Amino acid sequence: MMTTFTTGNTRSRSFAALRMTGSLALIAGTLFAAGCRQDMHNQPKIIPQRGTEMFADHRSARPAIENTVARGSLHEDSYFYTGLVQGANGYREEKDALPFPVTMTVLQKGQERFNIYCTPCHSRVGNGLGEIVQRGYKPAGNLNDQARRAQPLSHYFYVMTHGYGAMPDYSAQLSPEERWAVAAYIRALQLSQNATSADVAPGAKVDSLSNIVVAKGYPTGSDQPWEMPTTAIQAYPPNVKEGKPAMAPAYPLDPQIFIPHSAAPAPAKTTTSKPASAPVAPTTGNSGAK
Repeated sequence: MMTTFTTGNTRSRSFAALRMTGSLALIAGTLFAAGCRQDMHNQPKIIPQRGTEMFADHRSARPAIENTVARGSLHEDSYFYTGLVQGANGYREEKDALPFPVTMTVLQKGQERFNIYCTPCHSRVGNGLGEIVQRGYKPAGNLNDQARRAQPLSHYFYVMTHGYGAMPDYSAQLSPEERWAVAAYIRALQLSQNATSADVAPGAKVDSLSNIVVAKGYPTGSDQPWEMPTTAIQAYPPNVKEGKPAMAPAYPLDPQIFIPHSAAPAPAKTTTSKPASAPVAPTTGNSGAK
């Protein structure tokens, strides 16, 4: 009798478990079927670059409200954001001025950003012989030569904003404030690399660069002009006359351009049997203006 009771109890528990399993399967199936509905997928929404039926003009991208400006886009000071002013002739012009006062904090910020983003090409002293130039990249502009020192201050801001030649723009890496700070530091760097005894304050101690190299323990020859690496790609031969300390050989400011001209026409042939006249000196075909 004990055996019969145990067997019946086991059968009851098995049947109950089977019913529970069936109920769970039914609930899971119901939830799965409900999840396959497309209500969330087909909901009204705007998909970028597509039309829509939500508006009368069937455009998902809504035009800006008239006489409104997006947050952060109110550029009232155009010179601060562009580095250009309207000239008297109607054309945009660069200006040799900063849109805000220059302080030591501004110069320190400009030096920090210059050392991060500019030195790989222009080097720490701005002579255009950065590390990547020594590894085969096109030499960057020498910021210390006569041409760059004569450029207005906003020119550097404009180049950093839009790029120039092989140089890409840095508008994504540097904010407008940082680009102006870098431009201010470039001007200070130019003054330091082209300073004369007249620029020294009265009473200030001045020592020669060769003595500083010895005192600081720098490698011998650190006070000599930098040499253009043989791996650099040049469009023009370097200007060998330039040789100030920490300055690279710059491109000639006005490279000579030779315009070839056709040679003078040869003298007409003659049928006379007279002796030939004295030879005429040949004319050069490269005697054009430079």
